[in-house]
Amino acid sequence: MSRFLTKNNFKEIRVVVLGQRGFPNVQGGIERHCQELYPRLAKLNCDVTILARKGYVSNQQYEYKGVKVIPLWTPRKKSIEAIFHTAIGILWLSRRRKDYDIVHIHAIGPSLLAPVARWLGFVLVITDHGPDYKRKKWGPFARFMLRLGERLGARHAHLIIAVSKNIRDILIEKYRPDVYYVPNGISIPGQVLTTLSLSRFGLEPARYFMAVGRLVPEKGFHDLIEAYAKLNTDWKLVIVGDADHKDKYSRSLKKRAAQIDGVVMTGFQKGRALGELYSNSGLFILPSYYEGLPIVLLEAVSYNLPILVSDIPANREVALPEETFPAGNVEALSQRLAAFLKNPSSLNSPLILDKKKQRLETEFNWDVIALETVRLYQKAAGASSSL
Repeated sequence: MSRFLTKNNFKEIRVVVLGQRGFPNVQGGIERHCQELYPRLAKLNCDVTILARKGYVSNQQYEYKGVKVIPLWTPRKKSIEAIFHTAIGILWLSRRRKDYDIVHIHAIGPSLLAPVARWLGFVLVITDHGPDYKRKKWGPFARFMLRLGERLGARHAHLIIAVSKNIRDILIEKYRPDVYYVPNGISIPGQVLTTLSLSRFGLEPARYFMAVGRLVPEKGFHDLIEAYAKLNTDWKLVIVGDADHKDKYSRSLKKRAAQIDGVVMTGFQKGRALGELYSNSGLFILPSYYEGLPIVLLEAVSYNLPILVSDIPANREVALPEETFPAGNVEALSQRLAAFLKNPSSLNSPLILDKKKQRLETEFNWDVIALETVRLYQKAAGASSSL
């Protein structure tokens, strides 16, 4: 924690958070964002309460690094889970209007309830993690509702935060000029020298490709598996992650992976096990069709890994042009993997790795991000008092 980040710099502010499943160690980019951000805010004179979802965390209220976590029931069904939980959370808040200064909602789906939060008299901050209606898993009605959530959030929030410059620019063009860029971040880890996880999955150090994420269509893991199948190599392909809700896609992906020698599906990993897999990987790959600002990509960079990612806007904010391939192009991805195997230095030069590492220490530093978030809270609270 930076010496500039102290409680004495800020007046106390009481924040309640909606729109995420909870933490610690819950799969998902928003959950990772919240797990890193809010304990830091608790050190900056913020009294933080997280409204989490039962089934992902303990069913009893608990505290995590100075943050109160209150689990609320919600149905475990992907199409309604987030909005039901947000509605239940707003109802819970309606009886506690004097207990909090700011309601902070994450993501555009939960932002459907933004008008209600404003009507209840809360100062409303929304973090937009991206246009979720672009995700392949949603049907026409769900996409319509997500677009509506984006619009209602932009209209009713006192202050909007975007986790990438691309998202910020979209919101400014569509809705309002006062959108603030505060990115996802990363804590620079130490290399994990143990290899227990490698032994468990039959891996050799620096002789496997690695991808991390939920098993959903927009992550593009089906493309990655097919691209890998075209290679003639003894390198393995490791896909770390699982589906929040088992469905036809996740089952078919696992079935296809089992048909190809060298593909290893590890399931969801965390802590030291995940650190071992990152530390010993030969190349990190992110073949997504859609991202907000991928924390897993920042993690890969923090482990000093060479990367190869799809050329979507979110990935281009982190990766250099030579580290990208056309999203959805299996043949191009396979060719880039083959080229890397012949000449690893093409994506592994010290100049490339050092340049990205410097950005992690400044732009994507969680301490800097926490400080900016508190300043925006103060701004939102001050602006609302003058309305």
